[in-house]
Amino acid sequence: MDSLARRLEKAKVQKKEVLLQTYFQKEDVTQIAQEILGKFLFTEFHGLLTGGIITETEAYKGAEDKACHAYQNRRTKRTEVMFGAGGTAYVYLCYGIHHLFNIVTHQEGTPHAILIRSIFPTHGIKTMLKRRNKTKLDKTLTSGPGSLSQALGIHTKHSGTPLSQNAIWLEDRGLIIEKKEIVASPRIGIDYAEEDADLPWRFHLPNNIFFS
Repeated sequence: MDSLARRLEKAKVQKKEVLLQTYFQKEDVTQIAQEILGKFLFTEFHGLLTGGIITETEAYKGAEDKACHAYQNRRTKRTEVMFGAGGTAYVYLCYGIHHLFNIVTHQEGTPHAILIRSIFPTHGIKTMLKRRNKTKLDKTLTSGPGSLSQALGIHTKHSGTPLSQNAIWLEDRGLIIEKKEIVASPRIGIDYAEEDADLPWRFHLPNNIFFS
């Protein structure tokens, strides 16, 4: 069997199925965070298509998760979108600089979300390079949630955007990722979350350079 890195390099379209918003309305956010590894994330703004294969995610489990913005059902102008039905974008500004893209999951009223940390770029690489002020493709193009959002053109103004085939969406293109291939580890930059900081809710695909 080819290594995962080679499979990512030669990934071909075996099917093209857009993931409906209902896909993200399942109860287990950690399950969804693993299931979307290997799925394609796309954006299309001003006629420019960009995207790639999701290689790294983090799950945030709402009211019970001290690392989640909506811990204890905290509702603010920023987090209100998290309380809607799954299948919408939650984008927030980190350190006043980085726009971080999350996918809201679960049913309306339960604020679960998945942070997309990295993708393996496949579409619109020239556009992504321009957005990132880079001249050549390397792992920093779309590794790390801030870099990823910048490359895909995602900003806080897109928070609340439905994941449909109009602006931001995910597709299943037939790349199969087996459970044993997924690496689970603690999430990054959440020391304030006390015991929840150690939860193994960061998931990534090994043996590929697009990993933060």
